[in-house]
Amino acid sequence: MNAQEKTLYDFINAALMNSPLVKEYHNESQMNLVDSLRIRAGYKPQVTGVSTNSYAPVMGGWGYDYAITNGYNFGQLISVSKTIVSKENLHNQFNALHIQNLSLNVSGKITEQDLKKTITAQYITAYGTWQQLNFNKELLDLLKKEETILKTLTSNGVYRQTDYLTFLVILQQQELQISQLHLQLQNEYATLNYLSGLNDTSFSSLAKPSLEVAALPDIENTVFYQQFKLDSLKLKNNDAQIDFSYKPKLNLYANGGYLSSFAYKSYKNFGTSFGVDITVPIYDGRQKKMQHDKIAIQEQTRQNYQQYFAKQYDQQIAQLFQQLESTQQIIDLTASQLKYSERLMEVNKKLLETGDVKIADYIIAIGNYLNIKNTITENTINKLQIINQINYWNLK
Repeated sequence: MNAQEKTLYDFINAALMNSPLVKEYHNESQMNLVDSLRIRAGYKPQVTGVSTNSYAPVMGGWGYDYAITNGYNFGQLISVSKTIVSKENLHNQFNALHIQNLSLNVSGKITEQDLKKTITAQYITAYGTWQQLNFNKELLDLLKKEETILKTLTSNGVYRQTDYLTFLVILQQQELQISQLHLQLQNEYATLNYLSGLNDTSFSSLAKPSLEVAALPDIENTVFYQQFKLDSLKLKNNDAQIDFSYKPKLNLYANGGYLSSFAYKSYKNFGTSFGVDITVPIYDGRQKKMQHDKIAIQEQTRQNYQQYFAKQYDQQIAQLFQQLESTQQIIDLTASQLKYSERLMEVNKKLLETGDVKIADYIIAIGNYLNIKNTITENTINKLQIINQINYWNLK
């Protein structure tokens, strides 16, 4: 094993750096900037080159009507057009992109928070196994020392051979437990590397995660609630855009170049033209109202989700704090039991060296000590997991 120690934040930073989803949100924000520039460019004068060339021959009286085709058409034009929209319409389109960017920012923060929570949960799990492994190794070292003493005392007739063999079985069970914990830790550590996007098969010791319960902001100030606000703004923006789409549209155009049928003085057929197109919606079968109604239904759905989230949020936070309090009570109670168990172990250890303790009693003491120690470790890990879940909701 590598002596180098890694912290929780080493894995979190690696996960944030390697996550393609986090990078995707950043790239989408950049694409929205491009879309904003495209909107501006779309309302600037558009210049187009148009080349029109046709020949419609009439042979033996057969062919297209010459009055329609003129026989020959040759045109090389430069066309310029510009769509006129109100400042309010243009502002509403830019505002839509701004809202989308804000939404992407919120989604990006939530994605990062989800990733931090997942990495932290896996780190805590691996750290718990790491602690259990270290504790069981310490206990194994103690048992090996006691085994040497017990073997000598058995040879001297202080203990029976069956007592020694019974103790030896306990020692071998402890070695097996360590092997299982070592394998479990390897799997959990590999999962931690995988979630962090690290291609690393080496192992480093894990530092204790320094997690404290963070102060939670009001629900309206959390990043999770902001998404509902942005969804509301997006619907209002879409509703306004429906009205803008039904306003009269004005398009200016002009062209210049050469356009000729070669029928009369073709060398003089250089010229220009310009005009105005106006489009005024009159009747569309009440589709405008239908679109507004659709937005209204979407707003009702959004409000339902927002209210449901608020109720679930309060209930979940209350439940997590209740679990945290209960877990801490178990830790405190078990810690007091551990003190007595450690004292009993110390007494039995001294009595074993003098041959004044029954092996069965000593094995029971070892088992009790091991169970209490594991209980404390499991509940400590459970406490950290609960804190991780609580702190997930503190993002503004």
